[in-house]
Amino acid sequence: MKMIKNLLAIVGLVSISGLFIFAVQSPVDKDMKPEQKLDNGYNIYALKIPDELNFADEPLPLSIPDVYERMDRELLVNTYWQSNALLMFKRAQKYFPVIEPILKKHGIPDDFKYLAVIESGLTNAVSPAGARGIWQIMPATGKENGLEINDNVDERYHLEKSTEVACKYLLQSKRSLGSWTLAAAAYNAGNAGISRRLKEQNVNDYYDLLLGEETGRYMFRIVALKEIMTNPKVYGFNFEENDLYGNIPTFNVVVDKEIPDFTAFAQEYGINYKVLKIHNPWLRETRLNNKTKKEYVIEIPEKGHYSNN
Repeated sequence: MKMIKNLLAIVGLVSISGLFIFAVQSPVDKDMKPEQKLDNGYNIYALKIPDELNFADEPLPLSIPDVYERMDRELLVNTYWQSNALLMFKRAQKYFPVIEPILKKHGIPDDFKYLAVIESGLTNAVSPAGARGIWQIMPATGKENGLEINDNVDERYHLEKSTEVACKYLLQSKRSLGSWTLAAAAYNAGNAGISRRLKEQNVNDYYDLLLGEETGRYMFRIVALKEIMTNPKVYGFNFEENDLYGNIPTFNVVVDKEIPDFTAFAQEYGINYKVLKIHNPWLRETRLNNKTKKEYVIEIPEKGHYSNN
């Protein structure tokens, strides 16, 4: 028991936004005088909150104390969760060039690409509630907006098509709720949910609403990632262009029949099954059923980018 107590005195468990970190305390720390500085090459600094922050040109009211504190929290959490933030920089180089022109085509502010960042970490994530893909689209929303979703094909994993669906949803939310900030919040809580809360609390602004933990943090997380990813050097992130991930050039193959074996299909184009699925994650099984002779577009990487093609 004495050994356990001594161990607990040395090792502390710190929780930051659900992320648990073991912090090891030096045995001499407890004997150090306040004026003594422990110079171990790593220091933690408070962050200066910018005087002005906005989402889609809609300003955050940082003069409101709780808004300031909540913004401070998300900047701290995302700045000092360095590995995660650095991965966002790397993946953004790969996915933002696909997302940005689709947002622009629909007249949606470029800031909404950061909504995708916090929804999925720019991965084809799967949520406990059943949302899928980079935009975390639910089955009903996908089907209502023309996506094919079944065991064989799930177009929520198709980046271009799912971005189109996200845009339709966001435009509808903007028309219904009146601001881009509320439209973004509704992506998390639903149009009906945000409308109900606004009416119940007799306010008309996201930052005046009392919301649950997830939706209450939602906009602050988006703005924090926008701020950090727009100003990496300010927040201590250092990388070169070749550190980031890039898109591999592809060409399209149109198919309007069944494909009984994707392994054999991939080999016809000098790639393997894994590479085929990496470039076409919306193909969910080892074959394409396609009894209706529907046209599908399958992406094939150009030669020279994988060892076996």
